[in-house]
Amino acid sequence: MRVAAAVCFISALAFTVHADVYFKEQFLDGDGWKSRWVESKHKSDYGQWKLTSGKFYGDAELDKGLQTTQDARFYALSSRFDSFSNEGKPVVIQFTVKHEQKIDCGGGYVKIFPADLDQTDMHGDSQYYIMFGPDICGYSTKKVHVIFNYKGQNHLIKKDIKCKDDELTHLYTLILRPDQTYEVKIDNEKVESGSLEEDWDLLPPKKIKDPEAKKPDDWDDRAKIDDPEDAKPEDWDKPENIPDPDAKKPDDWDEDMDGEWEPAMIPNPEYKGEWKPKQIDNPNYKGTWIHPEIDNPEYKADDAIYKFEKIGVLGLDLWQVKSGTIFDNFLITDDVEEAEKFGTETWGATKGPEKNMKDQQEEEERKKREDEEKSKKDDNEEDEEDENEEDEPEEEEHTEEPPEEEEEGDDDTLPKDEL
Repeated sequence: MRVAAAVCFISALAFTVHADVYFKEQFLDGDGWKSRWVESKHKSDYGQWKLTSGKFYGDAELDKGLQTTQDARFYALSSRFDSFSNEGKPVVIQFTVKHEQKIDCGGGYVKIFPADLDQTDMHGDSQYYIMFGPDICGYSTKKVHVIFNYKGQNHLIKKDIKCKDDELTHLYTLILRPDQTYEVKIDNEKVESGSLEEDWDLLPPKKIKDPEAKKPDDWDDRAKIDDPEDAKPEDWDKPENIPDPDAKKPDDWDEDMDGEWEPAMIPNPEYKGEWKPKQIDNPNYKGTWIHPEIDNPEYKADDAIYKFEKIGVLGLDLWQVKSGTIFDNFLITDDVEEAEKFGTETWGATKGPEKNMKDQQEEEERKKREDEEKSKKDDNEEDEEDENEEDEPEEEEHTEEPPEEEEEGDDDTLPKDEL
Protein backbone atom coordinates (compact mmCIF):
# COMPACT_ATOMS: atom_id res chain seq x y z
CA MET A 1 0.00 0.00 0.00
CA ARG A 2 2.83 2.37 0.89
CA VAL A 3 4.53 1.62 -2.44
CA ALA A 4 1.32 2.30 -4.35
CA ALA A 5 0.79 5.55 -2.47
CA ALA A 6 4.37 6.59 -3.19
CA VAL A 7 3.93 5.86 -6.88
CA CYS A 8 0.75 7.93 -6.98
CA PHE A 9 2.49 10.80 -5.19
CA ILE A 10 5.45 10.70 -7.58
CA SER A 11 3.11 10.60 -10.58
CA ALA A 12 1.15 13.57 -9.27
CA LEU A 13 4.37 15.45 -8.53
CA ALA A 14 5.72 14.72 -12.00
CA PHE A 15 2.50 16.01 -13.56
CA THR A 16 2.66 19.16 -11.47
CA VAL A 17 6.29 19.78 -12.41
CA HIS A 18 5.58 19.43 -16.13
CA ALA A 19 2.47 21.64 -16.10
CA ASP A 20 3.66 25.06 -17.29
CA VAL A 21 1.87 28.35 -17.71
CA TYR A 22 3.79 30.31 -20.33
CA PHE A 23 1.62 33.40 -20.50
CA LYS A 24 -1.17 34.81 -18.35
CA GLU A 25 -2.66 38.29 -18.55
CA GLN A 26 -5.65 39.58 -16.58
CA PHE A 27 -4.83 43.32 -16.45
CA LEU A 28 -5.16 43.46 -12.66
CA ASP A 29 -2.51 46.15 -12.07
CA GLY A 30 -4.03 49.18 -13.75
CA ASP A 31 -1.71 50.82 -16.26
CA GLY A 32 0.95 48.19 -15.63
CA TRP A 33 -0.11 46.49 -18.85
CA LYS A 34 1.58 49.27 -20.84
CA SER A 35 4.98 47.96 -19.76
CA ARG A 36 4.16 44.43 -20.97
CA TRP A 37 2.47 45.20 -24.28
CA VAL A 38 4.09 46.84 -27.29
CA GLU A 39 2.29 48.91 -29.92
CA SER A 40 3.50 48.37 -33.47
CA LYS A 41 4.96 51.36 -35.31
CA HIS A 42 4.57 49.76 -38.73
CA LYS A 43 1.75 52.24 -39.42
CA SER A 44 1.17 55.64 -37.88
CA ASP A 45 -2.60 55.40 -37.58
CA TYR A 46 -3.21 52.17 -35.66
CA GLY A 47 -6.22 52.26 -33.37
CA GLN A 48 -5.75 53.05 -29.68
CA TRP A 49 -6.58 50.82 -26.72
CA LYS A 50 -7.90 51.52 -23.26
CA LEU A 51 -8.32 49.45 -20.09
CA THR A 52 -11.97 49.11 -19.09
CA SER A 53 -14.59 46.66 -17.90
CA GLY A 54 -17.07 48.13 -20.38
CA LYS A 55 -20.68 49.20 -20.06
CA PHE A 56 -21.73 46.05 -18.22
CA TYR A 57 -19.69 43.51 -16.33
CA GLY A 58 -19.70 40.90 -13.59
CA ASP A 59 -16.91 42.49 -11.56
CA ALA A 60 -15.70 46.04 -12.15
CA GLU A 61 -12.05 45.14 -11.52
CA LEU A 62 -11.74 41.50 -12.58
CA ASP A 63 -13.48 42.16 -15.91
CA LYS A 64 -11.15 44.96 -17.00
CA GLY A 65 -9.51 44.23 -20.31
CA LEU A 66 -8.10 45.93 -23.39
CA GLN A 67 -10.78 47.60 -25.53
CA THR A 68 -10.57 48.92 -29.07
CA THR A 69 -11.62 52.59 -29.08
CA GLN A 70 -11.60 53.94 -32.64
CA ASP A 71 -13.84 52.92 -35.53
CA ALA A 72 -12.52 51.75 -38.89
CA ARG A 73 -8.97 51.14 -37.71
CA PHE A 74 -6.29 48.48 -37.80
CA TYR A 75 -4.97 47.44 -34.39
CA ALA A 76 -1.52 46.02 -33.70
CA LEU A 77 -0.49 45.22 -30.12
CA SER A 78 1.58 42.35 -28.74
CA SER A 79 3.09 40.92 -25.57
CA ARG A 80 6.22 38.80 -25.22
CA PHE A 81 6.92 35.82 -22.93
CA ASP A 82 9.71 33.27 -22.48
CA SER A 83 9.86 31.22 -25.66
CA PHE A 84 9.10 27.50 -25.60
CA SER A 85 8.52 24.51 -27.86
CA ASN A 86 5.36 22.43 -27.68
CA GLU A 87 7.19 19.30 -28.81
CA GLY A 88 5.79 16.23 -27.07
CA LYS A 89 3.15 18.09 -25.09
CA PRO A 90 -0.13 19.88 -25.65
CA VAL A 91 -0.42 23.64 -25.94
CA VAL A 92 -3.58 25.50 -24.92
CA ILE A 93 -4.40 29.01 -26.12
CA GLN A 94 -7.28 30.69 -24.30
CA PHE A 95 -8.79 34.17 -23.90
CA THR A 96 -12.11 36.00 -23.54
CA VAL A 97 -13.77 38.36 -26.03
CA LYS A 98 -16.68 40.73 -25.48
CA HIS A 99 -18.21 42.50 -28.49
CA GLU A 100 -20.33 44.89 -26.44
CA GLN A 101 -20.60 47.31 -29.39
CA LYS A 102 -22.82 44.95 -31.44
CA ILE A 103 -19.93 44.37 -33.82
CA ASP A 104 -20.78 44.54 -37.52
CA CYS A 105 -17.40 43.71 -39.01
CA GLY A 106 -14.15 43.01 -37.24
CA GLY A 107 -11.76 40.48 -35.80
CA GLY A 108 -11.68 39.11 -32.28
CA TYR A 109 -8.80 36.68 -32.71
CA VAL A 110 -5.22 36.38 -31.50
CA LYS A 111 -2.02 35.44 -33.29
CA ILE A 112 0.80 33.40 -31.81
CA PHE A 113 4.18 34.47 -33.20
CA PRO A 114 7.69 33.05 -33.10
CA ALA A 115 10.00 34.62 -30.51
CA ASP A 116 12.04 36.50 -33.13
CA LEU A 117 9.13 38.77 -34.07
CA ASP A 118 9.99 42.47 -34.10
CA GLN A 119 7.02 43.72 -32.08
CA THR A 120 7.49 47.33 -33.16
CA ASP A 121 7.07 46.23 -36.80
CA MET A 122 4.25 43.70 -36.38
CA HIS A 123 1.69 43.95 -39.18
CA GLY A 124 -0.80 41.93 -41.19
CA ASP A 125 1.85 40.13 -43.23
CA SER A 126 4.08 39.22 -40.29
CA GLN A 127 4.53 35.45 -40.27
CA TYR A 128 2.80 33.75 -37.36
CA TYR A 129 2.45 30.21 -36.05
CA ILE A 130 -1.23 30.12 -35.11
CA MET A 131 -4.23 32.39 -35.62
CA PHE A 132 -7.23 31.60 -33.46
CA GLY A 133 -10.49 33.26 -32.49
CA PRO A 134 -13.77 34.74 -33.73
CA ASP A 135 -14.19 36.83 -36.85
CA ILE A 136 -17.46 38.56 -37.74
CA CYS A 137 -18.41 40.53 -40.85
CA GLY A 138 -22.05 41.01 -41.79
CA TYR A 139 -24.40 38.04 -41.92
CA SER A 140 -22.16 35.76 -43.97
CA THR A 141 -19.01 35.65 -41.82
CA LYS A 142 -19.44 34.51 -38.22
CA LYS A 143 -16.69 31.98 -37.76
CA VAL A 144 -13.90 30.85 -35.48
CA HIS A 145 -10.59 31.00 -37.31
CA VAL A 146 -8.11 28.21 -36.72
CA ILE A 147 -5.11 28.79 -38.99
CA PHE A 148 -1.77 26.99 -38.75
CA ASN A 149 1.46 27.92 -40.45
CA TYR A 150 3.26 24.92 -41.93
CA LYS A 151 6.53 25.32 -43.78
CA GLY A 152 5.94 29.02 -44.34
CA GLN A 153 2.36 28.69 -45.61
CA ASN A 154 -0.84 29.57 -43.73
CA HIS A 155 -3.51 26.88 -43.85
CA LEU A 156 -7.18 27.47 -42.96
CA ILE A 157 -9.29 24.82 -41.30
CA LYS A 158 -11.68 23.14 -43.74
CA LYS A 159 -14.52 23.00 -41.22
CA ASP A 160 -16.93 25.84 -40.47
CA ILE A 161 -16.93 26.66 -36.76
CA LYS A 162 -19.59 29.18 -35.71
CA CYS A 163 -18.62 31.86 -33.21
CA LYS A 164 -20.78 33.73 -30.72
CA ASP A 165 -22.15 37.00 -32.09
CA ASP A 166 -23.93 38.52 -29.08
CA GLU A 167 -22.68 41.31 -26.80
CA LEU A 168 -21.64 39.17 -23.83
CA THR A 169 -18.19 37.91 -22.86
CA HIS A 170 -17.23 34.49 -24.26
CA LEU A 171 -14.32 32.16 -23.59
CA TYR A 172 -12.39 30.74 -26.57
CA THR A 173 -10.01 27.79 -26.16
CA LEU A 174 -7.77 25.98 -28.66
CA ILE A 175 -6.07 22.74 -27.64
CA LEU A 176 -3.30 21.37 -29.87
CA ARG A 177 -2.04 17.90 -28.93
CA PRO A 178 1.16 16.04 -29.88
CA ASP A 179 -0.88 13.17 -31.32
CA GLN A 180 -1.78 15.58 -34.17
CA THR A 181 -5.32 16.20 -32.93
CA TYR A 182 -7.00 19.43 -31.89
CA GLU A 183 -10.05 20.66 -30.01
CA VAL A 184 -11.90 23.97 -30.06
CA LYS A 185 -13.99 25.01 -27.08
CA ILE A 186 -16.32 27.95 -26.59
CA ASP A 187 -17.37 28.76 -23.03
CA ASN A 188 -15.60 25.61 -21.82
CA GLU A 189 -17.74 23.41 -24.11
CA LYS A 190 -16.28 21.47 -27.05
CA VAL A 191 -17.61 22.70 -30.39
CA GLU A 192 -15.15 20.98 -32.78
CA SER A 193 -12.30 18.49 -32.79
CA GLY A 194 -10.44 16.21 -35.17
CA SER A 195 -7.16 15.48 -36.89
CA LEU A 196 -4.73 18.07 -38.19
CA GLU A 197 -4.01 16.04 -41.29
CA GLU A 198 -7.68 15.53 -42.14
CA ASP A 199 -9.06 18.98 -41.32
CA TRP A 200 -6.27 21.04 -42.92
CA ASP A 201 -4.49 20.69 -46.24
CA LEU A 202 -1.12 20.73 -44.51
CA LEU A 203 0.25 17.72 -46.39
CA PRO A 204 -0.24 16.62 -50.00
CA PRO A 205 -3.03 14.03 -50.40
CA LYS A 206 -2.04 10.42 -49.82
CA LYS A 207 -3.78 9.33 -53.02
CA ILE A 208 -4.04 11.00 -56.41
CA LYS A 209 -5.77 10.09 -59.66
CA ASP A 210 -3.65 7.86 -61.84
CA PRO A 211 -2.38 10.18 -64.59
CA GLU A 212 -1.97 7.17 -66.91
CA ALA A 213 -5.56 6.03 -66.56
CA LYS A 214 -8.34 7.33 -68.77
CA LYS A 215 -11.90 6.38 -69.44
CA PRO A 216 -12.19 3.82 -72.29
CA ASP A 217 -13.62 5.21 -75.50
CA ASP A 218 -16.42 2.63 -75.51
CA TRP A 219 -17.41 3.33 -71.87
CA ASP A 220 -21.09 4.26 -71.88
CA ASP A 221 -22.10 6.04 -68.65
CA ARG A 222 -25.58 7.08 -69.80
CA ALA A 223 -28.18 5.43 -67.58
CA LYS A 224 -31.05 6.48 -69.88
CA ILE A 225 -31.19 7.00 -73.65
CA ASP A 226 -33.77 8.16 -76.18
CA ASP A 227 -36.13 5.43 -77.35
CA PRO A 228 -35.08 4.86 -81.00
CA GLU A 229 -38.55 3.55 -81.79
CA ASP A 230 -40.36 6.60 -80.49
CA ALA A 231 -41.42 8.98 -83.29
CA LYS A 232 -42.85 12.47 -83.17
CA PRO A 233 -46.58 12.56 -84.08
CA GLU A 234 -47.38 14.23 -87.38
CA ASP A 235 -49.73 16.77 -85.78
CA TRP A 236 -47.27 17.70 -83.02
CA ASP A 237 -45.83 20.90 -84.42
CA LYS A 238 -48.11 23.82 -83.67
CA PRO A 239 -47.17 27.49 -83.37
CA GLU A 240 -46.70 28.76 -79.83
CA ASN A 241 -48.85 31.87 -80.45
CA ILE A 242 -51.75 32.48 -82.81
CA PRO A 243 -53.81 35.56 -83.80
CA ASP A 244 -56.71 36.23 -81.45
CA PRO A 245 -59.80 34.97 -83.35
CA ASP A 246 -62.03 37.34 -81.37
CA ALA A 247 -60.01 40.42 -82.22
CA LYS A 248 -61.73 42.93 -84.53
CA LYS A 249 -60.32 45.88 -86.37
CA PRO A 250 -61.55 49.13 -84.81
CA ASP A 251 -64.10 51.03 -86.87
CA ASP A 252 -61.97 54.12 -86.90
CA TRP A 253 -58.82 52.30 -88.06
CA ASP A 254 -57.20 54.25 -90.91
CA GLU A 255 -54.69 52.08 -92.80
CA ASP A 256 -53.17 55.14 -94.44
CA MET A 257 -52.50 56.63 -91.02
CA ASP A 258 -52.27 53.58 -88.75
CA GLY A 259 -50.79 51.04 -91.12
CA GLU A 260 -52.01 47.53 -91.83
CA TRP A 261 -54.13 46.22 -88.96
CA GLU A 262 -53.07 42.94 -87.36
CA PRO A 263 -54.92 41.10 -84.60
CA ALA A 264 -53.21 40.64 -81.24
CA MET A 265 -51.45 37.31 -80.62
CA ILE A 266 -52.55 34.90 -77.90
CA PRO A 267 -51.10 31.59 -76.62
CA ASN A 268 -52.03 28.67 -78.83
CA PRO A 269 -54.07 26.14 -76.79
CA GLU A 270 -52.89 23.39 -79.18
CA TYR A 271 -49.19 24.16 -78.69
CA LYS A 272 -47.41 21.15 -77.14
CA GLY A 273 -43.90 22.48 -76.81
CA GLU A 274 -40.68 20.90 -78.01
CA TRP A 275 -41.06 17.20 -78.72
CA LYS A 276 -38.64 14.84 -77.06
CA PRO A 277 -38.56 11.08 -77.42
CA LYS A 278 -39.29 9.10 -74.29
CA GLN A 279 -36.40 7.70 -72.28
CA ILE A 280 -35.58 4.03 -71.82
CA ASP A 281 -32.91 2.14 -69.89
CA ASN A 282 -29.60 2.08 -71.72
CA PRO A 283 -28.74 -1.57 -72.44
CA ASN A 284 -25.05 -0.63 -72.78
CA TYR A 285 -24.86 1.30 -69.50
CA LYS A 286 -21.69 0.43 -67.54
CA GLY A 287 -22.14 2.77 -64.60
CA THR A 288 -20.15 5.83 -63.59
CA TRP A 289 -16.51 5.52 -64.49
CA ILE A 290 -14.30 6.00 -61.44
CA HIS A 291 -10.83 7.29 -62.05
CA PRO A 292 -8.34 4.86 -60.47
CA GLU A 293 -6.08 6.30 -57.77
CA ILE A 294 -2.46 5.63 -56.95
CA ASP A 295 -0.17 6.54 -54.06
CA ASN A 296 0.92 10.15 -54.31
CA PRO A 297 4.70 10.18 -54.79
CA GLU A 298 4.79 13.71 -53.26
CA TYR A 299 3.12 12.63 -50.04
CA LYS A 300 5.40 12.21 -47.08
CA ALA A 301 4.09 11.53 -43.60
CA ASP A 302 5.02 14.05 -40.93
CA ASP A 303 4.34 13.27 -37.29
CA ALA A 304 5.41 16.76 -36.20
CA ILE A 305 3.04 19.04 -38.08
CA TYR A 306 1.66 20.13 -34.71
CA LYS A 307 5.06 21.34 -33.47
CA PHE A 308 6.30 24.92 -33.18
CA GLU A 309 9.83 25.47 -31.95
CA LYS A 310 9.99 29.03 -30.60
CA ILE A 311 6.58 30.24 -29.44
CA GLY A 312 7.22 33.60 -27.84
CA VAL A 313 4.71 36.39 -28.65
CA LEU A 314 0.93 36.81 -28.47
CA GLY A 315 -0.43 39.53 -30.73
CA LEU A 316 -3.69 41.33 -31.44
CA ASP A 317 -3.39 42.14 -35.13
CA LEU A 318 -6.85 42.89 -36.47
CA TRP A 319 -9.25 45.28 -38.19
CA GLN A 320 -12.51 46.62 -36.78
CA VAL A 321 -15.19 48.74 -38.43
CA LYS A 322 -17.02 49.44 -35.17
CA SER A 323 -14.77 49.53 -32.12
CA GLY A 324 -15.58 48.41 -28.58
CA THR A 325 -14.32 44.80 -28.31
CA ILE A 326 -12.72 43.89 -24.97
CA PHE A 327 -9.98 41.22 -24.74
CA ASP A 328 -9.11 39.66 -21.39
CA ASN A 329 -8.00 36.56 -19.48
CA PHE A 330 -5.23 35.46 -21.83
CA LEU A 331 -3.64 32.11 -21.03
CA ILE A 332 -1.09 29.90 -22.79
CA THR A 333 -0.26 26.66 -21.03
CA ASP A 334 0.44 22.97 -21.63
CA ASP A 335 -2.17 21.91 -19.05
CA VAL A 336 -5.71 21.38 -20.37
CA GLU A 337 -7.18 21.08 -16.88
CA GLU A 338 -5.44 24.27 -15.73
CA ALA A 339 -6.95 26.15 -18.67
CA GLU A 340 -10.43 24.87 -17.90
CA LYS A 341 -10.01 25.78 -14.23
CA PHE A 342 -8.74 29.25 -15.11
CA GLY A 343 -11.70 29.77 -17.45
CA THR A 344 -14.12 28.73 -14.73
CA GLU A 345 -12.54 31.04 -12.15
CA THR A 346 -12.53 34.06 -14.47
CA TRP A 347 -15.20 34.00 -17.17
CA GLY A 348 -17.26 31.41 -15.31
CA ALA A 349 -17.42 33.50 -12.13
CA THR A 350 -18.52 36.75 -13.77
CA LYS A 351 -20.68 35.64 -16.71
CA GLY A 352 -23.87 35.44 -14.63
CA PRO A 353 -23.55 38.85 -12.94
CA GLU A 354 -22.52 40.37 -16.27
CA LYS A 355 -25.68 39.13 -17.98
CA ASN A 356 -27.82 40.29 -15.05
CA MET A 357 -26.33 43.78 -15.27
CA LYS A 358 -26.89 43.90 -19.02
CA ASP A 359 -30.49 42.69 -18.66
CA GLN A 360 -31.13 45.31 -15.99
CA GLN A 361 -29.73 48.06 -18.19
CA GLU A 362 -31.88 46.95 -21.10
CA GLU A 363 -34.97 46.87 -18.88
CA GLU A 364 -34.24 50.39 -17.64
CA GLU A 365 -33.71 51.59 -21.21
CA ARG A 366 -36.96 49.94 -22.26
CA LYS A 367 -38.90 51.65 -19.48
CA LYS A 368 -37.26 54.96 -20.31
CA ARG A 369 -38.28 54.63 -23.96
CA GLU A 370 -41.84 53.76 -22.96
CA ASP A 371 -42.01 56.77 -20.61
CA GLU A 372 -40.65 59.05 -23.32
CA GLU A 373 -43.13 57.70 -25.87
CA LYS A 374 -46.00 58.07 -23.39
CA SER A 375 -44.93 61.61 -22.53
CA LYS A 376 -44.67 62.47 -26.21
CA LYS A 377 -48.09 60.97 -26.86
CA ASP A 378 -49.64 62.94 -23.99
CA ASP A 379 -48.05 66.16 -25.27
CA ASN A 380 -49.44 65.52 -28.74
CA GLU A 381 -52.92 64.88 -27.34
CA GLU A 382 -52.78 68.12 -25.34
CA ASP A 383 -51.66 70.03 -28.42
CA GLU A 384 -54.56 68.56 -30.41
CA GLU A 385 -57.04 69.57 -27.70
CA ASP A 386 -55.68 73.11 -27.68
CA GLU A 387 -55.93 73.29 -31.45
CA ASN A 388 -59.54 72.04 -31.36
CA GLU A 389 -60.48 74.68 -28.79
CA GLU A 390 -58.96 77.41 -30.90
CA ASP A 391 -60.84 76.21 -33.99
CA GLU A 392 -64.33 76.34 -32.33
CA PRO A 393 -66.33 79.50 -33.40
CA GLU A 394 -67.20 81.99 -30.60
CA GLU A 395 -70.96 82.35 -29.84
CA GLU A 396 -72.34 85.86 -30.37
CA GLU A 397 -73.99 87.39 -27.30
CA HIS A 398 -77.57 88.54 -28.05
CA THR A 399 -79.05 91.09 -25.59
CA GLU A 400 -82.61 92.35 -25.98
CA GLU A 401 -82.96 96.06 -25.73
CA PRO A 402 -85.66 97.14 -23.27
CA PRO A 403 -88.79 98.70 -24.86
CA GLU A 404 -88.78 102.46 -25.14
CA GLU A 405 -90.86 104.17 -22.42
CA GLU A 406 -93.70 106.40 -23.60
CA GLU A 407 -93.05 110.03 -22.82
CA GLU A 408 -95.90 112.14 -21.39
CA GLY A 409 -97.08 114.83 -23.68
CA ASP A 410 -96.28 112.98 -26.81
CA ASP A 411 -98.94 114.04 -29.33
CA ASP A 412 -98.89 110.66 -31.00
CA THR A 413 -100.08 109.01 -27.87
CA LEU A 414 -102.87 111.40 -26.78
CA PRO A 415 -106.46 110.30 -26.92
CA LYS A 416 -108.36 111.53 -29.93
CA ASP A 417 -110.74 113.55 -27.88
CA GLU A 418 -107.89 115.60 -26.54
CA LEU A 419 -106.55 116.47 -29.96
